[in-house]
Amino acid sequence: MQWKNEFISPQKRKMVLRSIKIFLVLTLLMLVSNTTCLAQGEGLLLEEIIARVDNRIILKSEFDFRLYQFKSEAFQQEDADSKCKVLESMLVEKLMLAKADIDSIVVEESQVDANLEQRMQYFIQQFGSTKKLEAAYGKSVQDLKTELRPQIKEQLVSKKMQDDITAKVKITPAEIRKFFNEIPQDSLPFFPAEVEVAQIVKYAPVSKSQRTEAKRKLEEIKEKVLSGQSFEELAKIYSEDLGSRKAGGELDFRKRGELVPEYEAAATKLKPGDMSEVVESQFGFHLIQLIARRGNEFNSRHILIKPNSSDLDVGEAIQFLDSLRNLILADSIAFEKAARKYSDDKITSANGGFFFDRESNINRLALDALESGIFFAIDTMQPGDISMPVPFRTADEKEAARLIFYKLKVPPHQANMMDDYVKIYNAALADKKADTVDKWFNRIKKDVFISVSEELKDCQILNDQP
Repeated sequence: MQWKNEFISPQKRKMVLRSIKIFLVLTLLMLVSNTTCLAQGEGLLLEEIIARVDNRIILKSEFDFRLYQFKSEAFQQEDADSKCKVLESMLVEKLMLAKADIDSIVVEESQVDANLEQRMQYFIQQFGSTKKLEAAYGKSVQDLKTELRPQIKEQLVSKKMQDDITAKVKITPAEIRKFFNEIPQDSLPFFPAEVEVAQIVKYAPVSKSQRTEAKRKLEEIKEKVLSGQSFEELAKIYSEDLGSRKAGGELDFRKRGELVPEYEAAATKLKPGDMSEVVESQFGFHLIQLIARRGNEFNSRHILIKPNSSDLDVGEAIQFLDSLRNLILADSIAFEKAARKYSDDKITSANGGFFFDRESNINRLALDALESGIFFAIDTMQPGDISMPVPFRTADEKEAARLIFYKLKVPPHQANMMDDYVKIYNAALADKKADTVDKWFNRIKKDVFISVSEELKDCQILNDQP
């Protein structure tokens, strides 16, 4: 199995960047359509199976998408070799899941939730807003999360299994140099201009009057429940949680730690059938009814009221960021520390405010990969500058303001060990880990039931390899 890393040429890189949004849309579409397909009946499901690893299957729709993605990324025509490479990579993933079952490899539900939330926010950014994403698929974000959750969980389990397999793989500076030196000079990529940019985001705070109004609405709804009206039916009418509203506000059984602390604390104090007082969380204001308990799990329903973002005043956020900027400029606090402590954007705050390349996990992005708001902001800045507070609307329609730190710019250049050491290190390490997984696959495949459809038998993947 060849899982070799290669740097991409300038022409290929431009084509890849133009294709990113298409891949994201197709990935989401594939995951959602696969979930729908699985629910449509066993007859259709059997027709679509092209491979099986123990009790895990590979659908033809999955395979066709992965083949399309592989061809687009590798910029080559479809042939038998590309089909076999894609099939083998998918078999490895399924084999990892089967082995994870045997080895009792699990991931925490909170990790699945966090990963799912991060990916969904990324999709929202690509579409431009939550409303545009929901309009594209005719489903709420919560419904999409519910459908995507099983696939995300499988990916995380597979990743954890792969991490276990490659845990002892290390790479030396000599191996990194050897990896780089073996790349032909005319194949070294030419990277476009790249930048390191960070942000500190503050959401417009909810005013006292808005909190009072939300509580008043929920108190009125509570009175309706106490007078005999159905909590479930009222949730369908009034709740602003689009994901649970259709189900009468029901969230299904959840373990401790899966819901925000304020909600969980209120819900777990209730007896089945009881209703809480109004509870405030980061999502808004809740009226909660406990449905049932089951061991360490509980099932509840809620009615959510949240302030209209168009009514929020971003002035307080701007004032806070202006004061924080002065402290940073006076060297009273480092930008990175301030971002970790004060920024409301959880994705970048954990990284000291810096945007980062998800693939290589470095704090450097190509200029054309920046969101438009950041791109135009730094166009009038110099490396080292920190902007004044800039008001903006987040991808999920929240009114906010942010400080932008334009740390540095790396001009266009051909790949070299000085400017691109982290990228080369990551590529060399990934290459060595891929070889380790390759050996693991050839060793372990004999112990697991694997079958492949007739149309792909010529791949000879299950034959012994030296």
